[in-house]
Amino acid sequence: MLVAHGTWHGGALCLWAERSGPHEPAGDAHPFATRDFTGTSYEPMVAGAMRIELAMVLPTHGDHPQPSVELGPEPFDGPAELRAWRVPALVLEPFPAMALLQAAEHSGDVVPGTDLRFLCLLADEAVRLSQRGHVLPALLREDGDLVARWRPVIDDAARFRDLARAMPAACRAAEGGRPAADVLREALSGMVDTAVRGVVPHPLLPPRKGRAPDRVPLAERWVEALTGPSALVAREPRDDPDDLIAELDAWHAAAHRPSGPLRVCFRLYEPALPEDDDQLGEGDRAPDDQAERPHEAASDVWRVEFALQGTEDLSLYVPAALVWTGEASFLPDAEETLLGGLGRALRLFPDMAPALDGPLPCEVELDTAAAFRFLKQAAPMLSAAGFGVLLPQWAGKAKLGMKLTTRSQEGEGSGAATSSGFDLQGMVNFRWDLAIGDEAIDEDELEELARLKAPLVRLRGQWVELDEAQLEAALDFLRHPRAGAMSAAEAMRAVIHAGDEALPLVDVDADGAFGDLLSGTADRHLTPVTTPAGFNGTLRPFQERGLAWLTFMESVGLGGILADSMGLGKTAQTLALLAWERAAGREPGGPTLLVGPMSLVGNWQREAAKFTPKLRVYVHHGTGRHRDDELVRAASRADLVLTTYGTAARDAEMLAEVAWRRVVCDEAQALKNSGTRQARAVRSIPARTRLALTGTPVENHLTELWSIMEFANPGLLGPRAAFRERFAVPIERDGDERAAGALKRATQPFILRRLKTDKSIISDLPEKQEIKVYCNLTREQASLYQATLDDMLEQIAESDDKQRRGLVLATMAKLKQVCNHPAQLLKDGSRLPGRSGKLERLEEICAEVLEQGEKALVFTQYAEFGSMLQPYLAARLERPVLWLHGGTSKQQRDDLVQHFQHDTEPSVFLLSLKAAGTGLTLTAANHVVHVDRWWNPAVEDQATDRAFRIGQTRNVQVRKFVCVGTMEERVDEMIERKKALAESIVGTGEDWLTELSVADLRDVLRLSPEAVSD
Repeated sequence: MLVAHGTWHGGALCLWAERSGPHEPAGDAHPFATRDFTGTSYEPMVAGAMRIELAMVLPTHGDHPQPSVELGPEPFDGPAELRAWRVPALVLEPFPAMALLQAAEHSGDVVPGTDLRFLCLLADEAVRLSQRGHVLPALLREDGDLVARWRPVIDDAARFRDLARAMPAACRAAEGGRPAADVLREALSGMVDTAVRGVVPHPLLPPRKGRAPDRVPLAERWVEALTGPSALVAREPRDDPDDLIAELDAWHAAAHRPSGPLRVCFRLYEPALPEDDDQLGEGDRAPDDQAERPHEAASDVWRVEFALQGTEDLSLYVPAALVWTGEASFLPDAEETLLGGLGRALRLFPDMAPALDGPLPCEVELDTAAAFRFLKQAAPMLSAAGFGVLLPQWAGKAKLGMKLTTRSQEGEGSGAATSSGFDLQGMVNFRWDLAIGDEAIDEDELEELARLKAPLVRLRGQWVELDEAQLEAALDFLRHPRAGAMSAAEAMRAVIHAGDEALPLVDVDADGAFGDLLSGTADRHLTPVTTPAGFNGTLRPFQERGLAWLTFMESVGLGGILADSMGLGKTAQTLALLAWERAAGREPGGPTLLVGPMSLVGNWQREAAKFTPKLRVYVHHGTGRHRDDELVRAASRADLVLTTYGTAARDAEMLAEVAWRRVVCDEAQALKNSGTRQARAVRSIPARTRLALTGTPVENHLTELWSIMEFANPGLLGPRAAFRERFAVPIERDGDERAAGALKRATQPFILRRLKTDKSIISDLPEKQEIKVYCNLTREQASLYQATLDDMLEQIAESDDKQRRGLVLATMAKLKQVCNHPAQLLKDGSRLPGRSGKLERLEEICAEVLEQGEKALVFTQYAEFGSMLQPYLAARLERPVLWLHGGTSKQQRDDLVQHFQHDTEPSVFLLSLKAAGTGLTLTAANHVVHVDRWWNPAVEDQATDRAFRIGQTRNVQVRKFVCVGTMEERVDEMIERKKALAESIVGTGEDWLTELSVADLRDVLRLSPEAVSD
């Protein structure tokens, strides 16, 4: 096993690796470090790299350095110490370094270490900055030479601080180590420079004929070095670079300067063709033959108007003409702001220079080529630099692309219909066309567009951007067969994988059921299947539509993801599918295998007995379960086989011997990590169709959706690496709307998603009200809190990274326990009353709930705290308090749930968040209390949905406890500020806090005076 590591040193990426296996200490030489990547996927990228030896300060135990966590745990005696080791390394040139960083995480034969993964993240950040135009050119002095560089414009200081805090120490451990912020700034600048050079054409300026090299001005030599292979600027004796350096530094500083109440704004006006101008006289109109032409090159004049715009009130827009006439006197310093802004913008929009020659610049006129440059180059950079930019509505929308039209061969409008509703192997007639928006264009029109060689053309009344790559791709497209017949399955794959950046798929026109499937509207267009015979209960209308969708997907042999939000009855709809098949007299074709968490097996048993008592159910779980041939016989005699993910992973080979009709995965987010043993095992079980049930198809990253889709329809979305490159990275990193649209088009035929908050889906589900309950600490709690915090800060200052992480996590747990109750931290069995603000408030709330004759769920993440609370609350409330935790047996769990749901007396149900946060229906409660926080909104919402689901008839009140003036309040504030990023930042619990500096940790965890009650 080879684990690759990356260190940023000397302005370059230094690469080295650890190898597994036996090793012997050899003085200060790292005993298992290597620079040899022969035979790995890294080899081509490191060929020719310079070999060096670094002095790396690394955690050390005894006579050898501590191996990275990727090599597996290794027992040590005593704490680690920091010590310098000689490490053989490779120094990579900028372009090979960027190539490696962008490919390192996808290599299967080399495992990237934490430090290298961080540098991969930094490379992604550099590409993102360059793509968004958040870069500026610079002229710098380095080792006595002048060099041309591209520098990042970091306008998000919080993002920079987060990256600095997250940097693993190994990234900066060479030659004694350096501050994280310094290394981050240097590495990000180097990567940005490489990223820009990789995309900006060279040279930027055409060479001037007849001019001797020594006559080329410094500024032109600098521009030449900005894009060439070498950043070195050729020097001449007469060069005086100080003014240019100062001007570029001022530009860079201005890009970070906060704006005032006004900013300069640029508005693009398209030329009005004569037939568009209602005020033109008869003699001014275009000739009839010109008016009838389907498209026109933009040979008229485009205008960019200068104006002032409010930075907070964007509707405040004052054209420059009004500023110069004095009609904008109500704006403070309007003239100075306008002139100063135009001067700064000139560097980004050089085509406006003629307008600034006059004393009162109002606008600039552009030809078509310059207008296109403004759209594609100047406008994004101006916007990134803080200027206002207003473009016509069509800008960036109408795109040249492909349109697919399919028609069934069975008859007009029928789709690929059969007696079962649809046949994926049925033939459809197809035709590929070129289109702009939803308008198809023919070959003659395209040839005319190519002849015009204009980047902007007017086609059928709308302006369209065309570049050379699009036209070449379109002309190549016309050379291939574009009509014929293919199966519906081939058409499906064509839709998913069609298109590229130059010529995307812009429209699909399909008829009948196939069209419904491609458009993702099959559930609305299919005739709902009524509640089948053999199903004890009545399906709601949206559940009948869900059943129709399930039967439709079954009939076409496609897997699906039923992604209804929690509480909408995914279990009932799945059981109704089995009952429908039985009632319709369809050939069984084998049993259905249901794989789920252990906590849900009992729930499926009860629901099957309740809704579908005629189904034969076999539970494959526990030490007494059938094996080998006995398993095959038991499964063949059943309609539904229930098992757990753990059992399925252990018995995958035996389960694969059964001829399954389908495999269903409940809580299918368990498959989100595609490389895990249980995900691979479940995917390996063959079946005719597959169904995934999950309320959260994406928890953290889009690759989780790929993993679930890979289970439901193997291979449909292509390899994981290709999916990540085409969809996940552009959408998550850049917010790419085109990629998001393509992903929606590719996945929506296979996903049925309904939300219970949508009143058009379910109108009789009550409301959910979330309340923050702020509690104070007692003086005893405050004293323990401060002592715990001081102890951690003292230890952390002298710890290495691995120890630091453990200390922070341990301290976080201790502080949360202190906020719950001192006895939980001390574990001394001491009395509970009067020592905890949370406990006092919990008593009050539970007493109020019982007094109102209602029921409450109380969640805690600590089983030990729940065991303390259960007898205490039962005695204080004089009512039994139920308690469910990880040690509760399956039978006990079922009995507790039944008792709580059906006992008419008011009660409190205390639950462990891990053991009971999913899979239970507890609608008898209309109050939910989260005593201590998991700090993952998705986990808390899942727990709340034990009560807020179908069957709930009352409004649900959700109370989340927060201790004032402690880390609980500050982390809660972070979650509220970053709701959109909550899953990626705090979705894994408290791990992100381990990367904070000591100062930032002290600020987050500190105890404020308001924490203690009077």
